[in-house]
Amino acid sequence: MPIFAIAAMVLRMSTMNISLPDQLKSFVDEQVAGRGYGTSSEYIRELIRRDQDRLVLRRLLLDGASSAQTEPVDEHYFNSLRDRARGRHSK
Repeated sequence: MPIFAIAAMVLRMSTMNISLPDQLKSFVDEQVAGRGYGTSSEYIRELIRRDQDRLVLRRLLLDGASSAQTEPVDEHYFNSLRDRARGRHSK
């Protein structure tokens, strides 16, 4: 199978048309031109990915906030983590 056919199978994309007021369209066009995006679609995809990441982080923070309380995290805790990461075991 040709490589372009494999790439097309992996990157299945749908089309979505959106309407923007002139001011927002100008803003998008400025971002595309000034920040190295090839197209407005690339810029919008990046915004959506960032929003997805934000939602995942929010969920993790909420899960952590509602989880059971643990021992306080102090300097000794972080020192032991550093030691473990370096392959040493603290005493």
